[in-house]
Amino acid sequence: MENLANTCRIAVIQAAPVMFDKDKCLEKALKLIEECAENGAELIVFPELFIPGYPYGMTYGFTVGSRNARGRKDWKAYYDNSILARGREMEQLVKAAARHSAYLSIGYSERDPVTATLYNSNMMISPDGNALNHRKLKPTGSERVIWGDADKEFFPVLKTPWGPMGNLICWESYMPLARVSLYQKGVSLYLSPNTNDNSEWQNTIRHIAIEGHCYFVNCDMYFTRDMYPATESAAGEIAALPDIVCRGGSCIIDPYGHAVTETLWDEEGILYADLDMQKVPESRMEHDVCGHYARPDVLSLHVRDE
Repeated sequence: MENLANTCRIAVIQAAPVMFDKDKCLEKALKLIEECAENGAELIVFPELFIPGYPYGMTYGFTVGSRNARGRKDWKAYYDNSILARGREMEQLVKAAARHSAYLSIGYSERDPVTATLYNSNMMISPDGNALNHRKLKPTGSERVIWGDADKEFFPVLKTPWGPMGNLICWESYMPLARVSLYQKGVSLYLSPNTNDNSEWQNTIRHIAIEGHCYFVNCDMYFTRDMYPATESAAGEIAALPDIVCRGGSCIIDPYGHAVTETLWDEEGILYADLDMQKVPESRMEHDVCGHYARPDVLSLHVRDE
């Protein structure tokens, strides 16, 4: 692999979105980017669907074989607060990355510029304006009533001073071949924007860090029931949620599976760390998953990511 800069100053943001309001989410994101930059962050990571929030617990009126008008209005409101990958809101984030000389990763609900389909997406942005989009391959369970399967932009990897950086969104990391697609590209930084606050996930992220001998950046979301706005169809669904809907659990795991930071639960916060990037090549001495520890004559993966 190419030479890596010795240290990466990273900020992992566990913050609540302003639920279903793209303009206020963007305003909050820009303020948080500025705060992180003032604290020396060179890489700033936001959770899954920070713009405009994750509609946990809502059904949008879908039952098997039927819909209803009130649920359709709620879906349209979410659609209206989703954003274009190359639209006005993303342009402001690209400019913020340039202004603060920082790399940026942010999850958002993407509105297709041609069709009316939404995608659960994540954008990685470099200070020079390079922006690489990734659409979630397979929305999980009832997420499929909101977002479509990715039809392009599958496994982008952004070149950084700290090596290749890629991301998989939430349960994509449970897809072994999707992980291998990033390992094949040599990722040293594996970003995981997610809304996955169960305890079992904390075991998964350690396994992946060891498997790929890379830094696993676990960026989860925190939000509460009282943050939901009024809806047309979901008052009862929201009332049935716990007070804390998503507890968070953000943290960073090093290439040996050890915690670099605390694990942040039940509150908003920013985790800062100075990552020793030389641990990545050092850790691959005896196990390089797509290098000397691979057997391409026996096992291989072909990814159709044109």
